Amino acid sequence: MLTITLLALLCASASASAIQARASSYNGEYGGGGGERFSHSGNQLDGPITALRVRVNKYYIVGLQVRYGKVWSDYVGGKQGDLEEIFLHPGESVIQVSGKYKYYLRKLVFVTDKGRYLPFGKDTGTSFNAVPLHPNTVLRFISGRSGSLINAIGLHWDVYPSDCSSC
Repeated sequence: MLTITLLALLCASASASAIQARASSYNGEYGGGGGERFSHSGNQLDGPITALRVRVNKYYIVGLQVRYGKVWSDYVGGKQGDLEEIFLHPGESVIQVSGKYKYYLRKLVFVTDKGRYLPFGKDTGTSFNAVPLHPNTVLRFISGRSGSLINAIGLHWDVYPSDCSSC
């Protein structure tokens, strides 16, 4: 009986440690319906987010591309509108994303741990504000749905990669 009790306590302690170690979280999807699903989950293996390309037109976020380490993700979205590109400083990370949507994504604002606000798009629609659930975590990759515009976006948070020789 004592052996079973000790084993149960050991298992409970191990599972509590595993729960406390969890650092990933997710916000979204923000936007409307439709579009083809995309995910940059594999791109996070190339390193942290180091740059953003966002295509905007008069009303919407048209397309997105993210650089992970030194490698650009596949471009998602349409081809109409102006392409804007912003590079993060070495060691800088995105710690908050806010925006607006109505049927499609209309605005994105990326906030970094260095206090920079990186806004794209128009200030109209339903607002959202996304932050990580766990402390000391950053935006690691995005997902969502797109067609000729960005229909919706999801935001995935985790710890900053400890070893990033390619960044």
